[in-house]
Order: sequence, then structure tokens, then C-alpha cells
Amino acid sequence: MPVRVGRVPYLEAEPFYFDMARRGFELRETTPRQLGDALDAGDLDAGPAHLSDVFRLEDRFEPVGGFCFSTLSRAVSVCLYSQYPMEELGGVTIGVSDEDVTAAKLLEVLLRRKYNLEPGEFVARPGDVVRPDETFDAFVLIGNRALRRRRGVRGFAHRFDLGSEWTQWTNLPFVFSQWVMRKDLEDRVKAILEDTLYVGLEEGVDGLYHLNEPRDELLMLPRDVVEYVQGIRYFVGRSEQQAIARFRELLEGLPG
Repeated sequence: MPVRVGRVPYLEAEPFYFDMARRGFELRETTPRQLGDALDAGDLDAGPAHLSDVFRLEDRFEPVGGFCFSTLSRAVSVCLYSQYPMEELGGVTIGVSDEDVTAAKLLEVLLRRKYNLEPGEFVARPGDVVRPDETFDAFVLIGNRALRRRRGVRGFAHRFDLGSEWTQWTNLPFVFSQWVMRKDLEDRVKAILEDTLYVGLEEGVDGLYHLNEPRDELLMLPRDVVEYVQGIRYFVGRSEQQAIARFRELLEGLPG
């Protein structure tokens, strides 16, 4: 039976999947939230789980090497759009995508710990939460939707990069996701998956650096893609380990 791997269709995740089909892995497209639920239910064997799910599932899943999606100083693809400055968002209802897992928790940490605010309700909506029939004072977008709106959204005077907010506060990168796999997979399979991810980072990232055509669906020219990728780290180092530990500590201190 082939190993079932969750494929998150975001630009930053593309390099990981460069060599997977050839190696015989079964790719199943999924959102970050669906990926965590599918791992938990036994419907997937591996994938880039968002950090909240990494903590939640650590009894049955282990990291694949040190592969991750970490932002060095700014995320670009994880942003809060608001009609008010961040320090005025206490009690405000905030829209979040139903694809999201970690970004809403990161925002709650920032509001409570960095700005000493009591957050309002986080309301999940399908996909893009900017809807003509519903108004939020602030909302969060992640992934490709955030990249498309990286220059802002009409009617929302403020755009906050949550990766930047975290780094300015902690002087650490932010690790949004880590690759994990079932602990009970055969050692041979674990080694093949790890090697496949190494190949993906070597060849897949290189491919993003050498695009010849714009990514029209993201409203990005090749140079925009390069600039975005330059702000990403795909492997956990010492600073990423410190960031993971710090975020976990802050999460555990949240009420409820």
C-alpha cells in the first residue's frame, strides 16, 4: 500500500512535492486544517502539519528530519487585514479562513501577550473570508489567498504580517509547519520520504528561483516569487527550535 501524503497547494509547499509521485507516494490534496484532521483519523501517513497539529499529534507522529516552513522575518502569506491598528483590536470579531490552523492561534498569542488585549470572537468562514454579504472589522488570510492580496485589501486600512509581528516581538523566526510521519512506518519508508524531501528542496526550490513566466494566479512576477522564497527557511535550526519551544509555551498559557 503506498504511503499517503498530504499535499498542501500553497506556493511555499510546492518544492516538497517535486519528486514524490516518481517515488511512489500517493498525494492527496488537502488544506492545512484537513491535513491535521486526516492525520489524526488515520487517512494520511505524512504531511506538512501546522505547528498546532504537530503538538496535538506528537504521540503518534514524529518529525521528518528537520523539514519545515519557517519565515525568517516576515511571512507575506499569513496576514491580518484590519480597519483598525493592532492595539485597538481588543474585543473585535475577526474572520479567519476555515483552512487555517496556526495563524489564528498566533494572532491570539500576539493580541494577548504582545498587546495585552482581550481578543473578540474568531469566526471561521470558507476559503476567502472577504465576502460582500458579511463584514468583519479584521480578518486573516493564509497561503495563496494572502499572496494574491499581499498589497492590501480595499476598505481595510491596515495590513499586518503576522510573521513580522512575531519576529519583532521575540527576535525569533516563526515555524508555521513541520513535516511529520507516522511513528510506526517502516524505517525504509521513513528514509525514502526524508530523501525525497531533500531532493525537493534542492530541485524544487531551484525551480522557483528560475521561473520564466509569471504566476498569474498569484499576481506574482518571477522576481516576486524569488523575493518571497528568500524569506523562507525549510529546515529547523537552533533559532527555529527556540521559536517552536517559545510558541508552545505561549499556547499552553492561553485561557481555555
